[in-house]
Amino acid sequence: MNNWLKHFQDGRNVWLNGEKVENLIEHDAFKGTIQTISTLMREIEERDEVGFWNETLNQHSHKAFLIPKTLEDLQQRKAAFQFWSKKTYGVMSRLSDYAYSLITGYYIDRFEFDVYDPEFSRKIEKYFHEVQTEKRLVTTAIADPQIDRSKPIEERDEDAILRIVKETDEGVVIRGAKMIATGAPYVDDVIINTPFKDKEREKTYANFFIVPVNSKGLQIICRDSYACTDIEKYPLSSQYDEMDAVLIFDDVLVSWDRVFIHGSAEGVTKAHRHQQLNSLAHHQTVVRLLVKLQFIAGVATAIAESIGANHFLHVQEKLGELYTQIDSIEALLISAEVQGKPSEKGIFLPDSVPLQVARNLGTHYYGEALQILKQIGAGGYTQLPSTLINRYDQSLIPLLEKYYKGVSVDAKTKTTLLRIGWELIGSTLGTRHDLYERYYTGDPVRINEQFFENYDKKYLEKRLENFFGKYKIQEELYEHETTI
Repeated sequence: MNNWLKHFQDGRNVWLNGEKVENLIEHDAFKGTIQTISTLMREIEERDEVGFWNETLNQHSHKAFLIPKTLEDLQQRKAAFQFWSKKTYGVMSRLSDYAYSLITGYYIDRFEFDVYDPEFSRKIEKYFHEVQTEKRLVTTAIADPQIDRSKPIEERDEDAILRIVKETDEGVVIRGAKMIATGAPYVDDVIINTPFKDKEREKTYANFFIVPVNSKGLQIICRDSYACTDIEKYPLSSQYDEMDAVLIFDDVLVSWDRVFIHGSAEGVTKAHRHQQLNSLAHHQTVVRLLVKLQFIAGVATAIAESIGANHFLHVQEKLGELYTQIDSIEALLISAEVQGKPSEKGIFLPDSVPLQVARNLGTHYYGEALQILKQIGAGGYTQLPSTLINRYDQSLIPLLEKYYKGVSVDAKTKTTLLRIGWELIGSTLGTRHDLYERYYTGDPVRINEQFFENYDKKYLEKRLENFFGKYKIQEELYEHETTI
């Protein structure tokens, strides 16, 4: 057996359709995605674009763990993100290169958190090396269950907040739930943070952990599976359903080495803020967004050309909008890189403002891109035959080839394009991605409010002052001339 596959046989409690999944590797809902992830992880050692030789650990590590000192280092990280994203067409939105970047960011700034837990720097350094050595996969689960969102977190019922119920010599026992843990069935660890701001109750609720998914008492409750077993008919759904889950912690013991901040409202809030503003992780999300938008634009263009619709002005206008999207995101990505600069620690970080702008635009762009893809394929999506043309009776195939062909492509090519388009716009997988891209960065209203708070508005005020200053001078000259 592939050594990598042993990761999925560690006793984790994964629940689907009311039953515990005893064998993830062979289960129809998971095996396609497991195969995809296994291939990607092997590329860390096999592909220079993805991995680098880590002299400290004497092994290959993913370039998400490469601490950038120069623009060239940053672009090496981007190349690794692009490679995985292109392999999955941007459809797998929570591959571990995102969480790896979060961990790298915490490692870089580790000493800043020692004020909240004097052991933070030691623990995160240990985990930083451990996650690379063992090639552990990681995801995040930050949100609380949607029980009562009308109240601020410090006023909610205790069942709605993950909390410590007991402390032992080994660690802490935690109880509660977290959502949405994208990719949870496939990872080894999950980053858990509760930005609880009530200092009176901080010891119980304000904590930051990284928890192994095979911990006793941790239940992974999956949504419906969108995976299909027919890779020819459903190339996206069969390979890239990364699964979302709610994590229920039924008195789970977390060892002290995995408790990074304990009982500090200020500390966990800073850790949460660090994640929200982590430009290394945001760099990865924008690279993936760009690849995904390029894929949709490519599919839309190919469909339009296959049926001759690309000659119509309104179709050209819609395709032009898709091209504007991808060039805008790419320009922001390049801007973030070339405008990056070394921090006080000597770390070359991308400029966070263009990255945030790209992420904000992405929440709108993706839905608009799907709408255009719908309009271009139009009725073609509903006329697709129920299976692949070559699976029909031989007597019918000549007729199907005649009436399902396109302008310059055969029936197989045209129907394949439309099937991919349908997976993106109409399938359960596609609908999930529409929802995901709108909200994965958080509530768009709050994100833009946060952008407003952090945006440097001084130069705008300065330009306005210059304008009024010039206007005032002109007014004084006018009054002087009229007096004369």
